[in-house]
Amino acid sequence: MKFAILGDIHANLHALQAVLADTEEQGVTHYVCMGDIVGYCAHPQECVKVIRDLDCPTVKGNHDEQASKEVTQEGLNPLAEEALDWTRSQLTPSDSQWLRELRMQRLVRDFTIVHATLDTPHKWGYVNTELDAAASFSYQHTNLCFIGHTHVPVAYTREGEFRTIPLDILSIEQGQKYLINVGSVGQPRDSDWRSAYCIYDIERQEVELRRVEYDIRGAQAAILAAGLPEKLATRLEKGR
Repeated sequence: MKFAILGDIHANLHALQAVLADTEEQGVTHYVCMGDIVGYCAHPQECVKVIRDLDCPTVKGNHDEQASKEVTQEGLNPLAEEALDWTRSQLTPSDSQWLRELRMQRLVRDFTIVHATLDTPHKWGYVNTELDAAASFSYQHTNLCFIGHTHVPVAYTREGEFRTIPLDILSIEQGQKYLINVGSVGQPRDSDWRSAYCIYDIERQEVELRRVEYDIRGAQAAILAAGLPEKLATRLEKGR
């Protein structure tokens, strides 16, 4: 049994389609979605439809929450706010309701999924350091917890002290806890423009980080054609 762990799609249909093609080649049998299906890119309705059609366990991201509201809350950066205002106009009432009703965290078989943090998932805090990870570890009751939100793939574990470990092909040790950020399908921010997602192989007890090339020019053209800010297009190729 292989789970594809998809996060931070951000309405990038070109990236999502490339990732799904890769999951088929890798023999993936099940899917989960870590939230932020919408926001920033030009195909929010189409990406929501893909995830809804997968009928997979899905948790709510902060952009999903804001897009399902009538107005965007104050305090967001201008790029995110402009994209969300546009996104809201693209979603059907059914899509908005579905996003609104997503849960903050879920238990899937033997692992947990949450978009941001386990300690205060509704506050949309970021796990950027080992200290941040320690707060979530206190609320983690499974060996594995997958997160998103930062768009940077990384894994944390605790062996006496909390430490960061490479996320390439990670062997899961029984009795050890891991907090794993799966990176971003639609808008990576680790200076690698390729889509990122993870495969959790239950039988082999391995988590593999996958990087997938996609039609980035097509994604950029769609952003510009939608009238969204040019920076949302140019940042894709920088992976920032």
